[in-house]
Amino acid sequence: MADAVGVSRSTVSNAYSRPDQLSAALRERILDAARQLGYPGPNPTARSLRRGFVGSIGVLFTSQLSYAFTDPFAVRFLAGVGAAAERHGTSMLLVPLPPAVTDARRAVENAAVDGFCVYCVADEEWALDVIRQRGLPFVSTAARDDAGADERFVGIDERAAARSVAAHVAGLGHRRVALLADSVLPDAPPGPLSLAGVDQVPHPTTRGRLSGFADAFAEVGVDWAELTVVNVPGNSRPAAATVVAGLFDQPAPPTAVLAGSDVLALGVLDALAARPAHDRPTVSVTGFDDIPGAAAAGLTTVRQPAEEKGRIAAELLLDPPADAAAGHVLLPTALVVRGSTGPVPRS
Repeated sequence: MADAVGVSRSTVSNAYSRPDQLSAALRERILDAARQLGYPGPNPTARSLRRGFVGSIGVLFTSQLSYAFTDPFAVRFLAGVGAAAERHGTSMLLVPLPPAVTDARRAVENAAVDGFCVYCVADEEWALDVIRQRGLPFVSTAARDDAGADERFVGIDERAAARSVAAHVAGLGHRRVALLADSVLPDAPPGPLSLAGVDQVPHPTTRGRLSGFADAFAEVGVDWAELTVVNVPGNSRPAAATVVAGLFDQPAPPTAVLAGSDVLALGVLDALAARPAHDRPTVSVTGFDDIPGAAAAGLTTVRQPAEEKGRIAAELLLDPPADAAAGHVLLPTALVVRGSTGPVPRS
């Protein structure tokens, strides 16, 4: 291209990226020659490498790509990330991680981004190691005990928030309870699990919420071994309905089900509604997140600010504070009591 016009390669590049460096006549001659030769302009990938930045932030999550567009909380979180990205004139790349660790590592290694929002990664330390090896910044939404002082984080106190809703249920007299969460253990089958302790759970968010549930019931004399932990294969309403259906046919069924998300809780309500009226037990059900459908279902839940979490995560990545302490943002939560919880029914 440069030879065809009789100029240097840098002059051709300036015609596209720094037009003020050329006369209008020379720039038009270069662009006209490019059109005739079918030259599309400088390679954007090569250009970004020379500049040292890509102009895009990545969002890591452990799920299929469709999850980002169908899960109510994820949609709101990504809306917040997108709003901040727009304000900074950058774009967003969704990076779902395949189940195989080798493929997942490759996805993180090859993502053309300037940094990452680590939104939902089961055992995220390996992903953070890959990001560090690339020399890129990141913001996590899951608190880690071993996080460095300079690592950026935005999230909630998962354990305390979960304890608040579990204490509400315990205060209503419930002692026979089931705790429902998705992907509690890697490759675990759907249904009740034999779990020696909550420390076995790899996902930091799930671990925090189950810990908070357990804390509240321990305070009223219900040990971990007395709690029924139920695994759901994914954060899916139909999957939750299928998994819990058999719980209510047991000789001593739970009088309350505490779910790790509103989506799962709504699945529990679906399973109860599907039973014949004469065989429908009175069960208290709680969720977590306060997604738009929670209020319509009368679901007791924990409210957390989804869009604000996404917006702050992106802001911390794109405009990091000078003070490292300001890079740790703990957002407020609130217990929202609705009609899905009530006292233990009389026998």
